Amino acid sequence: MIDSISILEIPESLARQIRDEGLAAYPNECCGIMFGRDLKTDGVTRRTVESLEPVRNEFESGEQYHRFSISPADLMKAEKACSGGLMVLGFYHSHPDHPARPSEYDREHGWPFYSYVIVAIAKGESKLMTSWVLEEQTEQFKEQTVSVM
Repeated sequence: MIDSISILEIPESLARQIRDEGLAAYPNECCGIMFGRDLKTDGVTRRTVESLEPVRNEFESGEQYHRFSISPADLMKAEKACSGGLMVLGFYHSHPDHPARPSEYDREHGWPFYSYVIVAIAKGESKLMTSWVLEEQTEQFKEQTVSVM
């Protein structure tokens, strides 16, 4: 288990891709998988996103405006695709007309270790992007610092 993943680094092009996917899916939620590496320096773990895999929101179509689901098959495919030190770092999704913070549903269905990036899309316009890690002990999300590079 990683003690504290305090910084999520994401290239500008990938941050833009998440925003664009959120805008394209609006008024529904987009979702995808983030790949990269964890690098520990001076007691700080920097999680660096290197690539994204957009996936289909598998949640029931009438509920996609406030829920997302990634299929087990898509997750298995992502895990198998990892090589050369790359790993699944977490997931991203959009919150149409809702703040960029985890919902209670997100908390109940989240897993520790992974980063959860959320981009708020308000009335079809991209807003704040945040990232969260579910703490195993408290079962609550803790916000990560997002550094767009």
